[in-house]
Amino acid sequence: MAKHEVDYTLYLVTDSTPAILGDGDLCEIVEEALKGGVGIVQYRDKTSDTGVLVSTARKLHQITKKYNVPLLINDRVDVALVIGCEGVHIGQDDIDLPTARSILGDGAIIGVTVSNVAEAEAAAKGGADYFGIGTVFATATYSKENAKSIIGVEGLKEILLKIATEKWPVKTVCIGGINKSNVSRVVWQSAVPGKSLDGVAVVSAIMAAKSPEQAAKEIFDLVKAPPSFAKALVTPGQQTRSPQELLSLVPYIIKAVDSKKPLSHNMTNLVVQNFAANVALSVGASPIMANYGEEAKDLAMLGGALVINMGTVTPDGLVNYVKALQAYNDAGQPVVFDPVGAGATTVRRSAVKTILSGGYIDVLKGNQSEILSCLPGGSKIQQRGVDSGSNGQSVQELASAIKELAKLRRHVVVMTGKTDLITAGETVFAIDNGHEYLSIVTGTGCCLGTTISAMIAAHPNDKLAAVISGILLYGIAAELAAKRDDVKGPGTFVTAFIDELYNVRKATVNGDTEWLKRASVSVIA
Repeated sequence: MAKHEVDYTLYLVTDSTPAILGDGDLCEIVEEALKGGVGIVQYRDKTSDTGVLVSTARKLHQITKKYNVPLLINDRVDVALVIGCEGVHIGQDDIDLPTARSILGDGAIIGVTVSNVAEAEAAAKGGADYFGIGTVFATATYSKENAKSIIGVEGLKEILLKIATEKWPVKTVCIGGINKSNVSRVVWQSAVPGKSLDGVAVVSAIMAAKSPEQAAKEIFDLVKAPPSFAKALVTPGQQTRSPQELLSLVPYIIKAVDSKKPLSHNMTNLVVQNFAANVALSVGASPIMANYGEEAKDLAMLGGALVINMGTVTPDGLVNYVKALQAYNDAGQPVVFDPVGAGATTVRRSAVKTILSGGYIDVLKGNQSEILSCLPGGSKIQQRGVDSGSNGQSVQELASAIKELAKLRRHVVVMTGKTDLITAGETVFAIDNGHEYLSIVTGTGCCLGTTISAMIAAHPNDKLAAVISGILLYGIAAELAAKRDDVKGPGTFVTAFIDELYNVRKATVNGDTEWLKRASVSVIA
């Protein structure tokens, strides 16, 4: 088989350890997997002596040739030469790529494990035919790779972005903890403009399966299928509407929240919980403050939306966030992520990467510093705290940055500030509503996420319009509250603000949209 004809969709890496193989027969398992759709096999055995390696590899090669599928040997170029198989796979601590190429020749398939952009660049310039990118998730299978940092989907995306930018003619598979529960999401979520994975490398999900053939068939199909949450992305047509078209939808969406009373599941800190619950009730949603991730699977089935508010960062909290995120992804329900203080500390920057790698986010909402910290490579701006705002960039520069972010990650991005910027990757809308009191009351930013969650839960097939509706409701209610005679400052503003959220909703339900004349929505990019 010519190198360019290899199907990398499902790449099997064998494991002969008792913990994975058990009492199974390696050759029988590999043949079953080939029947299930495996298109390339890597024989990996780090413990057996050379004689056993050669003997087993010969048996495997006879099987793979029967299915016209290439067999690669992990690390051992000498074994590959002896049995005459199609190539090798080498890690960063194995034989170097130039030496392997000089021994095996240009016709051999040589893959290289890479876990960062620098390793990818060296392998591409060295002539690697494909990259094994990982480790994506923690796994006990690859001890050496586990000694390095787990790269997650974000690290995978960074490498694919570099490949696309440099136009390297290299195939890619990801490896590390890939199984039926995450494969569809990883393939879809890691894709960048101009480059997506060519396949996935799987070990225990096939090698330890009761039916390797069935496991292979299921994973093969999942590689090709988009995840459930990908069905309600903002469409190109929805992104290019005029402000007037979007404003015409606002009353309908607010009425939908009022009638459906969708669940707004908030994972937030104790400081904000009471305020967020009252805001959710005022806009018509049904709130629950539940920070325990194990509850999320049941809650996600109720048809609402999840808000992850990263106010307090702890190891246990991160685990719960990711569990909840995956539960809502599995149920196809929307998620709002507020990366509070994302640029303030190393711990918070790492937490953002973990959450973004842990699942798909529908709406990413934060202030300027927080959103810029979510760009590939992060932001060079040091954030002081949750109130960090403008750092001198022009509105056009910020618009360009959030467009890049929205296109790359397929979020609706909301950058809050004196002027709120919203985009799904094409048109950038600016909203100039709100009041300065919102910036000096703790939790108002968090509660905007709660409001948005209600809108996208009630109107999930047009998230851009839903997000803009939520921001307008929130901002105009703040304006109406601030001008009331009983409001003397930020303290009395809070109570009036909750009142006005309720009043605006009820007026809209009753057909009174006079408040919407205050809306200030424009296109800036």
